Amino acid sequence: MCGILGEFISSGSLTNRNTFTKLNNLNYHRGPDMEGYWTNEANCQLGFRRLSILDLSVEGNQPIQSNNGRFTMTFNGEIYNFLTIKKGLLAHGIEFKSTSDSEVLVNAFQVFGITKTLDMIDGMFAIGLYDSVADTIYLIRDFAGIKPLFYGVKNGNIVFGSRYDQVTKHPNFINNGLDEAVVHTYMQSHYLPAPYGIQKYTYQVEPGQIVTVNKSGQLSKDYYWRLPKENPLSVIENESIAKQTILTALNDAVKSELVADVPVGSFLSGGIDSPLITYFANKNLPHIKSYTIGSDSKLLDETQKAKEYSELIGSQHFVEQMKSKHAASILEDCMNNLQEPFADFSLIPTYYVSKIAKDNGSTVVLSGDGADELFFGYKRYESILKNIPYNFIPKPLRYTAYGMDKVLFKNKHINSNFLKDTYAEAHRALHSRIDDTTLKRVFNTSTVARLPMPAYTYANGATETDILQAMRYGEFYDMMQKTLVKVDRMSMAHSIEVRVPFLKKSFIETALQIHPSLSYKNGGTKLILKDVLRTVLPKAPIDKVKKGFGVPLEKWLREQLKEPVEDALFSKSFLTSFNISETVLQQIWKTHQTKQKDQKWVIFTLYSLAKWHENLKR
Repeated sequence: MCGILGEFISSGSLTNRNTFTKLNNLNYHRGPDMEGYWTNEANCQLGFRRLSILDLSVEGNQPIQSNNGRFTMTFNGEIYNFLTIKKGLLAHGIEFKSTSDSEVLVNAFQVFGITKTLDMIDGMFAIGLYDSVADTIYLIRDFAGIKPLFYGVKNGNIVFGSRYDQVTKHPNFINNGLDEAVVHTYMQSHYLPAPYGIQKYTYQVEPGQIVTVNKSGQLSKDYYWRLPKENPLSVIENESIAKQTILTALNDAVKSELVADVPVGSFLSGGIDSPLITYFANKNLPHIKSYTIGSDSKLLDETQKAKEYSELIGSQHFVEQMKSKHAASILEDCMNNLQEPFADFSLIPTYYVSKIAKDNGSTVVLSGDGADELFFGYKRYESILKNIPYNFIPKPLRYTAYGMDKVLFKNKHINSNFLKDTYAEAHRALHSRIDDTTLKRVFNTSTVARLPMPAYTYANGATETDILQAMRYGEFYDMMQKTLVKVDRMSMAHSIEVRVPFLKKSFIETALQIHPSLSYKNGGTKLILKDVLRTVLPKAPIDKVKKGFGVPLEKWLREQLKEPVEDALFSKSFLTSFNISETVLQQIWKTHQTKQKDQKWVIFTLYSLAKWHENLKR
């Protein structure tokens, strides 16, 4: 895992080397082991910071050129099937100096071309690729969006990097104003969804996308891979076959992601997904180290279940408990390592568990992220689907039907999602913890901007299966992206590479072959994965309650997080810059502190925005 930076211009001159190096070194925690620089002395320069994972020698450093010199690449990530591709390149006469995947990748672009190479590779990556023949730069992000890739475009010139602040602090973009519509979208989503950037002229490459800029400064975008909204023609409906298919595919995915020249560990919670990953990791790498974080909340803490899993699996287990004093001690560093507004407060325990892993010698850690999205693991599915039997009710009568069900049956049959125009609109609303009325009051505005989100570009389905598949698409390109941001930023704060076997392309494509009814039925979620877990660990302490690495933020905001959060929220610079009503914010703060209402989501979402704004000026 590494950090990349690049600049490609169609007019003017390249940023001076010293300034470029300072921006490159913002990636220090992403790549503390080596640095690299390349320029064609005309219109392109590339930077690199290396976290050494494969081939720890200098031969594995970047930027790296293809053997014929046509392509120069700066690349962050891992290509898991690089050895297979390497065999094909050897057959084409390519000679190698290193054992790294980066040398294989850049020469694959030379021999096979960009389209075929992207079809061949399996991994996680953010790539800046310069083609000297076409005088063109390509920005390429992995299939699932595991690795970040930001860019800014202005007057035909582009700068890109692994960190958002590498763009916002670049001389061409440092004085850009805020995009108000993106600010509102952030408040609704609690993170910055691709393709948006909170400052004008700044963006994110979307998962599975190529952004191309030619020598004239013309920019084009194209997708080379997207999660389908429908299942493939070949669908597995037999439970036994599905179970065996997942067992084989997941073992293969985990095994391929254990390849490293540094120690590998695994995050372990008390749920379903990370125990499966840790089981297969330990099967292929006995006595693997596993890491769990707990909290001082009986409702959220699951360290005991994680310990039970570790004992069943046979891993070396490391666990620590978090309290508000621990959160207060790391909160500032958490915010500094985000580089963008982000308000999923589980970032705090993610930071802490990453620190535990680093302190105990792991440079690579496996994670169970992605399973909830692929195997229908959220209660949101039921929240939408329960309304299907009542679709025959005309829209003008739906408020009446909703009201009657609320009075007579306490919304047992119909809930508020029934009142939305589309399932996609209802689905998107389920991800927002701040309503439009609150946003209008906080930001002194009469309207709330609502930017389109690629995740919710699906139509109403005719059957439950249609809707499930469409909702999976929405979860994949929204909720999962937020989770991946959190894990990437907080692990990289400790120079740890997190790998995600459920999101290996080959496993994603396997998961799509499993009929949704084997995962979701009558409100039951991830049924097939639970069966797989029982198969490999018959005594698994499976719990119906989904917790993850949760923390009691509502309580902590009244304890040792109170002072630092309050100081940031009521900074005059923040209030003025975002036109925030101090009176309204004081009311929100007071109702939380006096326990009249849990306001943690609006408070923490604004707090992260305030800390980003503060860090931007540094």
